[in-house]
Amino acid sequence: MAFVSDESSHSQGQPHPHPTGRIINASGLPPPTDHTATTAAANAVNPPTTTIPSSTLHTLSTISSASSAGAPPLPAIPIRGLEGGFVQPSSYLRARRLSYPMPPFQPEREIDREERQGLRAIRNFLKVRTSYDVLPLSFRLIVFDTALSVKESLNILIQNGIVSAPLWDSKSSTFAGLLTTSDYINVIQYYFQNPAALDQIDQFRLDSLREVEKALGVAPPETISIDPERPLYEACRRMLESRARRIPLVTNDSQTDRHLVLSVITQYRILKFVAVNVSDTQKLRKPLGEIRLGSYQNVATASMDTPVIDVIHILVERSISSVPIVNSEGVVYNVFEAVDVITLIKGGVYDDLSLTVGEALKKRSPDFPGIYTCSLNDGLDTIFDTIRKSRVHRLVVVDEAFRLKGVLTLSDILQYILLEGEGDETL
Repeated sequence: MAFVSDESSHSQGQPHPHPTGRIINASGLPPPTDHTATTAAANAVNPPTTTIPSSTLHTLSTISSASSAGAPPLPAIPIRGLEGGFVQPSSYLRARRLSYPMPPFQPEREIDREERQGLRAIRNFLKVRTSYDVLPLSFRLIVFDTALSVKESLNILIQNGIVSAPLWDSKSSTFAGLLTTSDYINVIQYYFQNPAALDQIDQFRLDSLREVEKALGVAPPETISIDPERPLYEACRRMLESRARRIPLVTNDSQTDRHLVLSVITQYRILKFVAVNVSDTQKLRKPLGEIRLGSYQNVATASMDTPVIDVIHILVERSISSVPIVNSEGVVYNVFEAVDVITLIKGGVYDDLSLTVGEALKKRSPDFPGIYTCSLNDGLDTIFDTIRKSRVHRLVVVDEAFRLKGVLTLSDILQYILLEGEGDETL
């Protein structure tokens, strides 16, 4: 059987909404579903004074469609906490513990059975395919020498339209990790705390990044990699354990017995590979609200008037890669992503960090793919369809009025398909 590692690309700058979805209009507000919604939106939402960027929000589905079809409302997501007080170990042996009524037997539903089958099929696929299989037929690889300056590396990233690159230590001829947007954010944090050193930033080299992390008290990223011939399942597990969003493929040159960096695979590339080749993803129909997939409590947000530097602080403190931008009513206008920082410091100019979020988002590239949204009623089958067709890195979970409910990341999806119910499977 042939496995597809890539597919025809979409034209840049064009939105790719789900067939049943909606797209936010140029004003930044989601289009109303009827006249009543139009009136409510006009009365309740005051558009910000800053012009909203022309990026689009793509919606997978609407909650109203599920409700009109007679689907029962989803239960509220409970807040996990302490269920009771501490119990002495001896109390587990007392007979009175048996007096509590047993929960009634719940027969397995068809949707539960199909969900389990779909997850098993995905895991089996990941275990028989290698990381090398994910690579497209043709690709380019840019590797940075650690002696390169931060400013030079930034210019190369922007010129080539990439946001990360493997690092190479030419002194020891070894793989030295991965340069990502988190490294540039750390540099910004460092010079924000030490403004007197800002004039030296042009001379700052990549091999000094670990010193910046020590000064900030930030744990250095784990230098993970995997041999391209190892199972893809193993690469996914390593990414979860290290909380990395991408992993370099590194092997040994048989002639020199030295490291050889082959490529880098991302969570998106892996999930797209699954979406293209595993038809059983269509069995994952359980709603996000039921499987509790995503983050819904204490979600970090900002407004269009929030200074960019404040959002950067949030990204660092929360160890997250994006912050939803909402108005006073909780309606989602946009999302500020860690990669947006790269555009702001282009050319080594750091003055734009004092801009507001609304002003900063107008500097995005015209081919920005847009922000994708979904509802608690959507299942992973629909989301995998979207990943297969479009470049998606996260989805903002909203209600029927586009109010923020939570955030679903690719890390959440990867963890679910790898770990959910895995211990119940028979080997």
